Amino acid sequence: MAGTPPHAGGQRALMCLPLDDGTLKCQICAHGCKLHEGKRGLCGVRVRRGDRLVSLVYGRVIAEHIDPIEKKPLFHVLPGSLSYSIATYGCNFRCLHCQNASISQVSREMDVESSGIFRKPEDIIGLARESGCRSISYTYVEPTIFYEFALDCCLAAVDSGLKNIFVSNGYMTEAVTRELAPVLTAINIDLKAFTDLFYKKVCGARLQPVLDSIVRFRELGVWVEVTTLIIPGMNDSDRELMQIAAFLAGIDKSIPWHVTGYYPTYKMTGTAAPPPTGEDTLRRARQIGLDHGLHYVYAGNRPGSGGEDTCCPNCGQVLLVRQGFRVSANRLSNGRCPKCTSAIAGIWS
Repeated sequence: MAGTPPHAGGQRALMCLPLDDGTLKCQICAHGCKLHEGKRGLCGVRVRRGDRLVSLVYGRVIAEHIDPIEKKPLFHVLPGSLSYSIATYGCNFRCLHCQNASISQVSREMDVESSGIFRKPEDIIGLARESGCRSISYTYVEPTIFYEFALDCCLAAVDSGLKNIFVSNGYMTEAVTRELAPVLTAINIDLKAFTDLFYKKVCGARLQPVLDSIVRFRELGVWVEVTTLIIPGMNDSDRELMQIAAFLAGIDKSIPWHVTGYYPTYKMTGTAAPPPTGEDTLRRARQIGLDHGLHYVYAGNRPGSGGEDTCCPNCGQVLLVRQGFRVSANRLSNGRCPKCTSAIAGIWS
């Protein structure tokens, strides 16, 4: 179902501002790259050509899979359903521990403009429906960097009755957030740490834009879940975990917080790399979240521990039992606890 690629020269990019110094400013993400002729942004896939900014990866799908929605991870959106997951090349972060570095980290010399399989938005919708998926996930890399294609797919998905999901680092601008929110069902945002030092050293970014995105999406009515990958010795102190928990609880105590285990990968390997996250650390992080009033805190990457089950925050009844990415029991009754009838926050139908 491959379509016809866009004309030579790339797809015109959205959110571009000409500046008095002759540069074009990309307004897609918080980096705000200012580009001269022929220069690419930090993402590696948005470039200036003449008086316009273009996307080199519109429709250029490099990863395409059918995933359980729990893999995103989203635990409060259509549990047990499938999500059609897509990505192009590129990312606006440079995470030293990136699990998808082979597609996210793009060199300036790479020919991303002819990469992957070209898909039209209607191709993605058709494949999702044929596969029995109830949603489309824009994931694996930061989806903001292929925003034009993602937005067109989101619009087509809404028309066809499919849900839209972003799995994101949260580094988009306010303008993108407000344009995207009306067609986005849910977003999982990585809150990687709670210090600028970590974001600068490990990701090549800043903390505040991520915090702003979490707040904005929740205010705009998009379902938000947050993931923090716990890295020993880097973001696992009680103080930092308490700061994250307090921040989320201050927005909405029903925001699910996923605390997940790190494994050495990419540039964080070898004897100098932090060791894998221990189960005791994940249990401690989960308890910190619960102690700060969060209703739903999940300890990930440890199937069978019970830390990924959904319990009623009112009576403690176990409502959703998970084993890895599989929901083995769903005891919800029309989105409510069958024992005490409390409403459980989420999107259940």
